[in-house]
This record gives sequence, structure tokens and C-alpha cells, in this order.
Amino acid sequence: MHLNYHFLKFLCPELHDKFQGAQVISCFSQNKDELVIGCVKGGSEIYIRANLLPTISCLSFPDEFKRGKRNTVSLFPELLNQKFSKIEVVNFERAFVCEFESGDRLLFKLHGTRSNILFYKYNDDIPARIFRNEIRDDHQLQIQDLPKNLDLSESNFFSLDGNAAKFLPTLGKIPREYLKDHGYIEASLDQKWTMMQSMMDMLDSPLFSIIKNKTEYSLTLLPTDQSIYQSENPIPACNELFRYLVVIQAFEKEKQYWLKGFEDQKKKTQAYIFKTIEKLNSLEIESPPSQLADVIMANLHQIPLGSEEIMLFNFYTGREELLRLKRGLSPQKFAENLYRKSKNRKIEIDQLYQNLADKEALLANIHDLMAELSKISHFKDLKSFVKQNQLLAKEKEKLEQVPFKRFQIEGFEILVGKSAKSNDEMLRYYAWKEDLWLHAKDVSGSHVIIKYKSGLNFPKTVLEKAAELAAYYSKNKNESIAPIIYTPVKFVRKVKGSAPGAVMVDKEKVMMVVPRGPQEQ
Repeated sequence: MHLNYHFLKFLCPELHDKFQGAQVISCFSQNKDELVIGCVKGGSEIYIRANLLPTISCLSFPDEFKRGKRNTVSLFPELLNQKFSKIEVVNFERAFVCEFESGDRLLFKLHGTRSNILFYKYNDDIPARIFRNEIRDDHQLQIQDLPKNLDLSESNFFSLDGNAAKFLPTLGKIPREYLKDHGYIEASLDQKWTMMQSMMDMLDSPLFSIIKNKTEYSLTLLPTDQSIYQSENPIPACNELFRYLVVIQAFEKEKQYWLKGFEDQKKKTQAYIFKTIEKLNSLEIESPPSQLADVIMANLHQIPLGSEEIMLFNFYTGREELLRLKRGLSPQKFAENLYRKSKNRKIEIDQLYQNLADKEALLANIHDLMAELSKISHFKDLKSFVKQNQLLAKEKEKLEQVPFKRFQIEGFEILVGKSAKSNDEMLRYYAWKEDLWLHAKDVSGSHVIIKYKSGLNFPKTVLEKAAELAAYYSKNKNESIAPIIYTPVKFVRKVKGSAPGAVMVDKEKVMMVVPRGPQEQ
């Protein structure tokens, strides 16, 4: 409630004493939501610093302020060299007016997300300049329309049936919650009047406390045993609240943001590790297909031509078992397929172990980063931590939400689609006719795009590595070698009504590569 009328009525007399006769020597902004007015009085500098961020609107009145050499712009040139004559609160409003000896006025309208600062020339009703031009209604705002006269009599209170918001609309969130917590809603009308009188007495007492509610800092005029700062002077209270809101709260929010990001990443990594261990256990418990192939090859002479099932002795288990063969395949060919599946199964298990090791290393790194971040207590250290760990670059990549993974190979950009739908989106919005398109032959997989570089042919090494990625991100991932088709994007087209990721391809060429993931490039 630091922008509330009940606080401003204490603040403005103090500001009047502090700034009366002070001469404006600068008026500037270093970001689009903050205005700084520099003044000199009796040889000493004093400042008004108004932060009008929609999320954090607050004021401070420091005795010094270092203006940056860059990213700064001068504003309200009419104020330069003017001297303050008085500062007054607007009656029952979240606003105050600074009047200058010339008769010009500066209105601080402190309406939360619609806070603004407006400059009025002498005798003009319409503002000549406003700080936040995007608030269109303020271009016609007249100061004389702002003051309110409230009837705070007992008779009016009873006529409003004790409705606190109608009787005293300037209360604000904290006093309203205070009344609610003390049984105001259930109280009788007489009890409500007594509680309202007590509330108005507390709001007339100049004791200003800063409290913290979860992650938010607030100023209150109400009695509290949870204050982290108290003062009987509104200016120091305002300055201290500014520090908590703009510096400490901003730091805490950013730190919490990165901690939450690490926590989410930790949960996803732990879930992946759990599922991978389950899959590995399942694969290792099952008998490899090569055992069945060994039994078939050892008993070829007993298998009649065209058989689809037969009872054979399994020397691995030591018992007779019913073996089912595949229709249309000879026992030798069926066994050959089983040997290939067994080999692929071994490759899959090895890959899962590698993925598991990578994720466990990532989890350990996340734990280390969270421990380091938890100990940080200053903005400077936090910024250093973010920069050192390249968190902003990773966050930017994440926020882009592009439908592809991006790789760099010998200076060429390689795009790999994330899903069937993403393949379509990548081909439609991110690929150009001179780019090169690749895809695993006759199986589902990611579309891969090598971005064209003007005047350069695609090097063979780049083409081969992109093809390896296309094989890796396909159903042929676990094959020892895989065919990849490639052609310029201009020969790839989407057929209306076709399934996501499905395309028609002309003039393609084929190359054979070993599937390799990005960690093997």
C-alpha cells in the first residue's frame, strides 16, 4: 500500500519539505519504465526515481544517482531549471501533484499497472507530455477530475450496510484482508462500524512497516509482528521498500526461476533414468534371439521344408520346446534374421547404457549446480553463475520452440525434425529450395535439412555426417548400415491430405552410412 492514498498523505508533506525550492537539473530515463528527476537544493543533489514497471511500481528519493553513459534519454525538457513550489496529495486518490514556481505541474498517477507521470503547462487542463504514451486515456486526463470527497460519517456507513469497499474505496488490499481476517464479514453492523473506526485510526498512525508475504514485499500502516523494516518517516520507508522490490525481490525471483528450471530438469532426468533401467533389465532378462537361431541351425536336418512350427530340443534351457517359424522364410533365412535382431539388440543395450551414463552424469551436474546456486546471495554472483553456465543461451534456444534440433558441421547448419508434425513444419517454414533434404530410405524418421550457403557446394564430409544423423534419428538407428536418400528441397513436396511427415520426392540419390548420433560426430 505504498502507492495508497493513506500512505501518500504522509509522504507528500515530507516530500514538500525536502523538495521545496529545489531546482530541476536533469530528467531522464535509462529504461522505458523508469523516470529519474535530478534536483539540486542548497548545494546538495536529491532525486525522484519512479519505477513504473507494470509488475513493480514504486518510488524512491535517493540523495545520489549515477546516470549511465549509454542507453539513456532525456525527457520532459520543460522541467529543466524549474523550482518546486509545493507537493500535495490528491484527495482520496492514488496520486500527488508537484507544482513549480512557474505554475507548471507534474502529476504522479500511481494506479498500479496503469501508473504514469503527466506534465501540465500553467493553466492547461490537458497534459502537454506524458511518460507512458501507450496509456491513451491519460492524454485527456484532467487533474481537477481526480480528487474525491468521501462521506466518512456513521450515518453513511450504515446506509451502505457496512460495505467497506464502498464506504472507503481507498483501503487497498492489505487493510481489506486485515478486516476479513478479523471477522468483518460475519460481524454485526455495529461491530463493523467499530472495526472500521479502528481501521481508520490505524491508517492515521505514522508507523510504516515492510513485510514479506511468500515471495512479495509490501508496505503496511497496520500493526504487525512480522516486519523486516519499520520507520516513522515515510521517505526512508519508501526508499527501503524500493530496494526490496527492485533489488532483493528481483534477485530472489530470478534465483528461484533458475532453481525451478533445474528442479524440472532433475525430475525429467530421474524419470528417464528410471525408465531406461527398467528397459535394460527387461532386455537383459529375456533370452537373446541368437539362442533360438542356434537351436534352429543345430537342428536344420530335423525341420521339414515349409514348417511353421516344430518341437525341438533347446540345449540352452535343457527341454523340448515348440518353436514357431515365419511363413515364407526358410529356416536358414529365419535364423539369419534372428542373428541380425540379436546383434541390433546388443547395439540397443550398449546405446541404452551409454544414454544411462550420460543422464547420470547430467543428474550429478544438476545437483552440483543447484547446490552452488543455493549458496548465491548477491545479484553480481548470480549473473556470473548464469553467464558461466551459459544458461541464457540455453534458455534462448528453449524459448525459440523451433520444431527441430540444430547442429553445426564444418560451418554448415543442420536441422533435424523432432516429430512427424515438426517435419512438416520445418519443411514448410524453415527450408528453402536450395537447401539439401535427407531422410532414411523406406522407414520412418526425422527429416534432415542442410542449409545452403551462398556460393558454396555441400562438402562430402558434411553430407555424410548429416546422413549419419538422418540414419540415427530413424527406425534404422540400430542397424549396422543404413540407406539414406537426399535431394534439394525443391524436389520435395507435401501431398494434400497425406499423413504428417509424409512427402513425395523426385530425383533423389542414395548413400549408405553408419547411424551415428550427435555425440559421435
